[in-house]
Amino acid sequence: MITRANNRDSIEKSLAKKPLPNVHWVYFDLPRWARFWKKGERGLHVYYYLWQLGAYFVVRKLHRRVGFSLVHHVTFVNYWIPSFLALLPIPFVWGPVGGGESVPRAFRRGFSPRGKMYELLRDLARSFGEFDPFVRLAARRAALAFATTDQTAERLRGLGSPRVLICSNVGLPGEEIRCLKDSPPRRSNPFRVLSIGNLMHWKGFELGLRAFAKFHPGFPSSEYWIIGEGPERNRLERLARELNVANKVAFLGAIPRPEVLRKLAECDALVHPSLHESGGWVCAEAMAAGRPVICLDLGGPALQVTEETGIKVPATSPQQAVCDLAAAMLRLAQDPALRFRLGQAGHQRVAAQFDWGQKGILMANLYEALKKDEVDRITSASGDE
Repeated sequence: MITRANNRDSIEKSLAKKPLPNVHWVYFDLPRWARFWKKGERGLHVYYYLWQLGAYFVVRKLHRRVGFSLVHHVTFVNYWIPSFLALLPIPFVWGPVGGGESVPRAFRRGFSPRGKMYELLRDLARSFGEFDPFVRLAARRAALAFATTDQTAERLRGLGSPRVLICSNVGLPGEEIRCLKDSPPRRSNPFRVLSIGNLMHWKGFELGLRAFAKFHPGFPSSEYWIIGEGPERNRLERLARELNVANKVAFLGAIPRPEVLRKLAECDALVHPSLHESGGWVCAEAMAAGRPVICLDLGGPALQVTEETGIKVPATSPQQAVCDLAAAMLRLAQDPALRFRLGQAGHQRVAAQFDWGQKGILMANLYEALKKDEVDRITSASGDE
């Protein structure tokens, strides 16, 4: 297992509690002169590209000494930055990778100038990435490529990946899933919906606010909690005032994850109107806690949430999405039995599909199949998540 040197302390603390004697850790980082300019998110993608190149030479040297059976690139859920590990003369497993998802055009008009610029730059970066010969090489040489969504799978096939499997990058520890199951269903007012995430334009919280404002007059005993921080907070708070629901909407800011999970148990449903997302951890957390999820029928959340565990809303236009999100809120508010039924099914789905232990079994089976050149049989039997 090769990773950055700055992960060493947390890994060794974890290993002190749960040893993994068969895992050999290699800590690698670029020299200081090649990374002094990286500060937080600034320069992250350039640094990542260079780190992958340096890691290749480390792994090549190790392969000469050890003789690996296969190599699996698992970091950064991004298909348009290459993994140079594909150059090694052994089976290469890539992913899960994402990034093939895009905001539907009809929704971009309502973005702030910052949001519009972000999406333009993201589209350009992805287009340039697809012309990178090393990206195309990684796609073509992948014995197996995991895509987080259908959209990314389509792009991987377009780049030449011969074998692509849909596999979410989202997972929860088994003990956490069992703990979240103890969250009792709420039976009393106010009916409370919750959104969690960075307050970015593409998270779709504006849609959630507009939907809540449309739903609230029909169900006055209701509240909307929003957990997270980000550049859109002031804009969202101003919108809540304009929609006359500011006294029913609570912006709780960024809070520690244990507190987030406690807040989740105090709500009736999760509203996650994200416009492009490969994963969507909060959807799995909500389902594990027995809370139905309302989301757009887009990206990773649309693969996690089924008709048995929540309500998926089409994303044809902002007006249509707002109306359908409001209708979904009203449906759940008026039917506690439905909330309970969806919540129970959600917990069962997370335990079956999003438990890290179950994912480990899947990966072990696929590794073994690659050794025997039987991966097509395994993937057709396992199906997509």
